[in-house]
Amino acid sequence: MPGRLVPHPLLTLAVALVWLMLMNEASPGQFVFGLVLGLALSALTAAWWPARPRVHNLPMMIEYALIVLWDILVANVVVARIVVFGRNEDLRSCFVTVPLDLRSPEAITVLAGTITMTPGTLSADVAADGRALLIHCLHAPDPDAVRADIKSRYERRLMEIFR
Repeated sequence: MPGRLVPHPLLTLAVALVWLMLMNEASPGQFVFGLVLGLALSALTAAWWPARPRVHNLPMMIEYALIVLWDILVANVVVARIVVFGRNEDLRSCFVTVPLDLRSPEAITVLAGTITMTPGTLSADVAADGRALLIHCLHAPDPDAVRADIKSRYERRLMEIFR
């Protein structure tokens, strides 16, 4: 019965928290409105999520979020340094194909979004079979290191979260 009342509890909570951030006011009324909005969106979209993803390992989710935030901060500094002090002839832009061990479309979407949110990288395409991700890197003198870094820092953790 609770599954019918709140078909997507994480979505509901995420919408409520995003609503609070957008309103820039953490009042009880705004939180309740965010929950109502989250419940409505959750109920309206439930038909399109018949096999919703199951996430596990809350500590790993927190660790993943902290690592992503740290990587975004570091990448901002690196990209700013490249833009301000770098020379065009020193720039080594390239596309990197990352073979995926992830199978969940939601996990692949989170990985692609993480890569795109990190300055200097962009998820350009996902293979039709979902087994590879094409990434553009602003500066990647060693594409193999980029590939290994993505697999060890992000994909490994996402595999534990979306098992």
